[in-house]
Amino acid sequence: MMRSLFSGISGLRNHQTRMDVIGNNIANINTVAFKSSRVNFQEVFSQTLRGGSSPGEYAGGQDPMQIGLGMALGSIDSVNIPGNVQTTGLMTDMAIQGDGFFILSDGSGKYYSRAGDLRRDGQDYLVSVQGMRVKGWMAASGEFGTRNRETMTDLRIPMGKGIPAKPTEAAQFTRNLDSGAPVGTQVNVAFGAYDSLGNSHDVTVSFEKTAGLREWTWTATGAGVAPGSTGTIIFGPDGAFDSEDEGLITIAAPAAEDIVIDPQFDEMTQFSSPDGVSTAELSGSDGSGPGVLKSFTVDSQGVITGAYSNGANQPIAQVALAFFPNPAGLLKIGEGLSIETANAGLCRVDAPGSSGTGAIAPASLEMSNVDLAAEFTNMIITQRGFQASSRIITASDEMLQELANLKR
Repeated sequence: MMRSLFSGISGLRNHQTRMDVIGNNIANINTVAFKSSRVNFQEVFSQTLRGGSSPGEYAGGQDPMQIGLGMALGSIDSVNIPGNVQTTGLMTDMAIQGDGFFILSDGSGKYYSRAGDLRRDGQDYLVSVQGMRVKGWMAASGEFGTRNRETMTDLRIPMGKGIPAKPTEAAQFTRNLDSGAPVGTQVNVAFGAYDSLGNSHDVTVSFEKTAGLREWTWTATGAGVAPGSTGTIIFGPDGAFDSEDEGLITIAAPAAEDIVIDPQFDEMTQFSSPDGVSTAELSGSDGSGPGVLKSFTVDSQGVITGAYSNGANQPIAQVALAFFPNPAGLLKIGEGLSIETANAGLCRVDAPGSSGTGAIAPASLEMSNVDLAAEFTNMIITQRGFQASSRIITASDEMLQELANLKR
């Protein structure tokens, strides 16, 4: 038999495999976070008819004489470049911009995926479309502990869950006290302070101009405000805040712990006001009553921050990402999932946007990275390669037919 027959067969077989890969790429053009594949060919071994010889004193050397025996698959590679990002408006959707994989678990093992079309299940867990739970770190009272592979847990977004009241501990005052105000002028600022049970207590802080040109005293009054809740503010010659004594506001709260507030005046100024009006006011305080989780947002570091009915905002959880030195070494098992293999390298778990992991694009999905124009071009090339291989077999068959006709 002619060697060209077997070369043609190898061409048919392997070009068919390449067409299978191209077909799969095109079929997944709209699959979330799909990574296309490519096929590389290589020649198989060659039959040596004559070995090479070295040049002599009076004659040149000869090159080896070999006949190739066809082609074979060299590799089927996964093209792990990120796809474009598509905005969806769903806050549970997340796209990874850069390297990394979401870590999923079904209770028996870990899986890795780029598909960020996540959702909340009936128990408030953040899960994939397969129902696998997303791994990361949960915050306690808005604070994260150690974040590493060992401390990962299943993420939950407990909508409707309440948080306790936070007693007021600090109050920030701002804006201006008129430098031209007569001695004895009073400016009152009222605000509400919360105790540990979430009850609000009305407090009024009165600023009074003293005989010193750059000095004001403040005094807190209200139901339960302890005597001695007072202090002094001194401004510099440029009108900026200079110093204060460390006075505190203490409020007795029935059935709750006493409220102790540290007032802050470093944002206040003492400039001349054209209309003689002081504009001192409270810019913020850290206390709040009890509340329930109403909504949430996700930032580029994968931190899920809850917005509560009492106006408080605090972190709930953070998504973890897995990084592999060779992501093409992961084994695809279908449904957009992959598992570790030895050639993927050591898995490193980290927060998004750090140590080589990509950032999170919230309310977005990563699209397929299939280049349709390139796939159609490869389809034409593959079709022609298949067609040419079939012609090798046809031509070889005709030559064998002519050989068989010699006996006539």
